Amino acid sequence: MKVVVAPDKFAGTLSAAQAAAAMRTGWLRARPDDEVVAVPMADGGEGTIDVVAAATMSSRRQTVEVADARSRAVAAQWLWLPDGRALLETAQACGLSRLSPAERDPKSTTTYGVGQLLAEVARCGAAEVVVGLGGSATVDGGAGMAIALGHRLLRADGNGVKVGGEHVAALRQVVRAPPLGPRVVAAADVANPLLGAQGAVATFAAQKGAGAHDLPILEAALTAMADTVERDVPGGPWRELPGAGAAGGLGFALAALLGAKLLPGAAAIAELVGLDAALDGAEVVITGEGSLDAQTGRGKVPAYVAERARSAGARVYACAGRVVGNAGDAFDAVADLGPDGMVRAAELVSERTERLAAQVEEQ
Repeated sequence: MKVVVAPDKFAGTLSAAQAAAAMRTGWLRARPDDEVVAVPMADGGEGTIDVVAAATMSSRRQTVEVADARSRAVAAQWLWLPDGRALLETAQACGLSRLSPAERDPKSTTTYGVGQLLAEVARCGAAEVVVGLGGSATVDGGAGMAIALGHRLLRADGNGVKVGGEHVAALRQVVRAPPLGPRVVAAADVANPLLGAQGAVATFAAQKGAGAHDLPILEAALTAMADTVERDVPGGPWRELPGAGAAGGLGFALAALLGAKLLPGAAAIAELVGLDAALDGAEVVITGEGSLDAQTGRGKVPAYVAERARSAGARVYACAGRVVGNAGDAFDAVADLGPDGMVRAAELVSERTERLAAQVEEQ
């Protein structure tokens, strides 16, 4: 029997490749004669470059110094793909994991370094760039990225808007820079719009360090960004696009100012790693991530893998650090790691997958 293991990372414990290896080991302990194919997955968040680099062996990593979310110099990687496209990971520049808990404050963090990454890719001559949007520490609506690329974001007095989420509230005029050059595809790890109850601030700002008193400030900033950009830049509106709220509104700015096509991140990365080809002939597919929860069905890897697996006629199992509410209902069987998941993740993923394999023997 052909089995495909296609998990995302288990944040803080296992990379996608480590999770896939543990799943493969566990399955083969129970069913050593099966063909088990590992396809580590990502959705545009942290670790995306590693996943794609491993799947495309002739891709080349490049390193450039850019600003991190606190405007400090940091070495960020991007990837030349075999077909001449480039892959960027927002988290390489303004990633939340690069900051200590005390440093996390989306009123001051910036996407400026993402603009520097895009400028470097354009300088190197890429015809198309895929931008992974997950794992950011920012809620600046992509203003920092825009400033880095030469777009003029002006206050009422004609001076430029300062970088940092809270300063975007002063935006009153946008003057676009010349076109970047490469086509831009934004791989959004979530489908949230820019504003409102499901928007970037309401859904994600708290996990990036915002307090309750910060939320109205940040929502006002993103509203100013949306109102001004959609007035001054033809082609909108963009605020309601699925993924506009990804990376604290960076998805919105990429679509509005760079003409980016917003795609579900898991779908974009699946194309790069060849997921559909791997699923051909599979009878069982196992996916997973650190948490199966309300966000899983909104563009996360397990939901996308389950959709593609069912289209290929396979049963779908999931192994996760935890399962919240009814998030496991989308799978034929689910296993969670329990309270020891953070300290024995690889061992437990392997053990839980072995149990899932044993269920197949019983059918």
